[in-house]
Amino acid sequence: RGAVVSEGIRGGFALAYKVLSTFEETGRARRGYFVDGLGGAQFATGATVDRLRNFSRDDDTNTDPNHEPVALTLAATDPANPYGAALAWPGQNDEDQPGMVDAAASQLAVETGDLDSKDKRGSLVPQTALASAADEKKKAGHRPGRKAGALVVMVDGFLTLYIERGGKTVLTFTQDEKMLAAAAVSLAGVVRSGLGKLRIERVDGEFSVGTPLGRVLVDAGFAATPQGVRLRA
Repeated sequence: RGAVVSEGIRGGFALAYKVLSTFEETGRARRGYFVDGLGGAQFATGATVDRLRNFSRDDDTNTDPNHEPVALTLAATDPANPYGAALAWPGQNDEDQPGMVDAAASQLAVETGDLDSKDKRGSLVPQTALASAADEKKKAGHRPGRKAGALVVMVDGFLTLYIERGGKTVLTFTQDEKMLAAAAVSLAGVVRSGLGKLRIERVDGEFSVGTPLGRVLVDAGFAATPQGVRLRA
């Protein structure tokens, strides 16, 4: 539903639901509960469902020391970016999507052990964790959004970086060094292959040079300058 609404499709989700239901009846799509937390009105092709099964992970995947994070950099407005559409931005509540779990708060709760014992993936996150994640982003003075020119970097499906248009300001949503390093390599690759240049002045409201993200960006090929960390293709 969130993805349909964010794309502004004529007729909204009600019309899309009728079309997809017809697809299901004719065998062109499947309806099911494929992604936890997004409700039961989910549709996908058979091939997509098979691929999802191949990518399913055990609860202890992220704690495996041998696990190599997989990072992906996208435009914030890309339909493949679920945040701000199917998923709420970290630190923001989405009243239109009951049961929505904030990814940053989930990560914070996992790190602090402040989770319900029944679910270590973050299905049940205490309000203290949600408030802490929200307060952290307020300190940065910026809010993420599906804005033209902005970028997001996801690592293993979790929002890790939000880069404002032009790159002057970046928000981070984890302190995990391996995730930040993977995000930095992915972002540097996008700069070299398409953007041409990028200068990051501030990270979470602080001067970028010397921050945890700034250090891994330098390792990925950025250069430290008096104006921040910079990369030119």
